[in-house]
Amino acid sequence: MNLGETSTMKQAKDIALRISITYVLLGVVWIILSDYFSMILAHEKLSMYIYFQRYKGWLFTLVTGIIIFLLVYRRTHELILSNEKLKKKEKQLQIRNQHYHSLFEQNPDAVLELTLDGNVVSVNSEAEGLLESTHEELKEVKFSKFLDEGEMKRVREYFFETFKGWSSTFETSIHLANNKQKILRCSLVPIIINRKVTGMFAIARDITLHRENEEMVVASEKLSVIGQLAAAVAHEIRNPLTSLKGFIQLMQTSNRINHDHLDIMLSEVDRIDLISGEMLILGKQQEVHFRPEKLDDILRQVLVLMEAQAHLDNVSIYYENKAENPLYVLGEGNQLKQVFINIIKNAVESIPDYKDGIVSITLEDRVSAARVIVTDNGVGMDPERIGHLGEPFYSTKEKGTGLGLAVCQKIIERHKGHIHFQSEIEKGTAVEISLPIVEEEIPGATAD
Repeated sequence: MNLGETSTMKQAKDIALRISITYVLLGVVWIILSDYFSMILAHEKLSMYIYFQRYKGWLFTLVTGIIIFLLVYRRTHELILSNEKLKKKEKQLQIRNQHYHSLFEQNPDAVLELTLDGNVVSVNSEAEGLLESTHEELKEVKFSKFLDEGEMKRVREYFFETFKGWSSTFETSIHLANNKQKILRCSLVPIIINRKVTGMFAIARDITLHRENEEMVVASEKLSVIGQLAAAVAHEIRNPLTSLKGFIQLMQTSNRINHDHLDIMLSEVDRIDLISGEMLILGKQQEVHFRPEKLDDILRQVLVLMEAQAHLDNVSIYYENKAENPLYVLGEGNQLKQVFINIIKNAVESIPDYKDGIVSITLEDRVSAARVIVTDNGVGMDPERIGHLGEPFYSTKEKGTGLGLAVCQKIIERHKGHIHFQSEIEKGTAVEISLPIVEEEIPGATAD
């Protein structure tokens, strides 16, 4: 017998006891009063006494019946109302449970209910498909099976936050059978009952295909940038090649070797090698691994490529490193180069022919963040256009796709940074990129 049934039995006994006591008290009061009244009638009027004695039982039955009816009616009415309210609440609870069950079972995301110990209580069909395991198998398995040591340590921190009643969202990679790997976007939501965290819901979505599509867009945009730079780089290489050809012809004519000329020729060859090397590195398909990258080196390597286009467009590029110490950011060098090339290229192209073009690049240290500021004295933009920058297929250029800045923003977001635009018509534009600073060596830096 459960607690609810015990409470109901006690309530029933209380009602029966009250009715019984009421009936006994009424009987006692009636006996005392009727005997007293009978004695008075016996002395005064015998006929009235006989009449009263004949009908006092009927009178008692009528009075007690009415009183008991009222008492029973009152209590029964209260019980019926209480029962109806209880049924109504049970129905509402059933509907709510069905709502939650539908939200759980029909959810397009994988949903797992977990205890505070990390044990699986229940899962929906999406979770079984995502993890390629049945409910019974997931009850027996430890999540360390799906995560490597570094990821397990990181995910465990989010679990601890959920224990405190905080929700959290993060991305992680899991390993399944047959060396299959999936990238998941996960949310941990605490289950709070009576202000205590009793468990949690883990909600996960497979974003592997989405991430692959993003990588394809990034790679496509990078090839587009390389293609646009190719003409300027070819022009930049043609100058040292012309010098080399002239010196070789001079040597053939004079039949003499001039060591000063050889030094100049070697420096020109080095410049050709540097420019072509940077183009090859930028175009090479590499795995995306985040590691500490020195920001000053990345910017100087970008300038080697961008000076070619700047010379072609008659624009001067100035670079200044204001940081007192070397600044390292956790990232992928090629993707960061792609961002800076795109931003600087936009700055160069925004300057009209009638102006003496100047693009200024500054690297600053802002306590916990490195800040790269690219300013130009180009045509500028109105505030309405600034609000749309970074949207795919929105461009301020006549033949632009708008994918360049959209890709830049996506790359900077992956690097936990921010990008901000300021512009004024006919005065120019300033682009500020902020990236979190890290130590030079970070053990266990993994692929994003």
